[in-house]
Amino acid sequence: MKAERERLARLKRLERIRDIARQTALAEAGKAEGTLAQLQGLADRTQRLSTEYAARTDARDAHGLQQLRQFVAGLDWITSGTRADADAARRIADAKAQEAAAAERRRAAVEERAEAQERLIARKVASATTPTTGKRQSGTGLE
Repeated sequence: MKAERERLARLKRLERIRDIARQTALAEAGKAEGTLAQLQGLADRTQRLSTEYAARTDARDAHGLQQLRQFVAGLDWITSGTRADADAARRIADAKAQEAAAAERRRAAVEERAEAQERLIARKVASATTPTTGKRQSGTGLE
């Protein structure tokens, strides 16, 4: 019985450790999602700026038009770089979400083992404390 209780205590400790790992993984996944949202917002805003500047027709001469086109090209370059960063952030966020899900599965598995151990101990305690009436029993326990 002592070994079963020690095993249960170890499983409870392991469950707490796995829960901390799960919480850490969830926090990292949340940060990754936040970074992704920021990068997507930045890419969208830069794209809108580029589109708005490209549609301008107020250049007074060829030099002004050339500067506008260079500025729009720079914004397009920033947009494509930010979109690439957002794609990388999406991959990282997906990986972090998978890690969080795996951490939850590991925690749940330990929790199930601990509950099974608790049930085993409860059965052993219940079978050890069956009341005796003073009569001698005959037959088997299956009857």
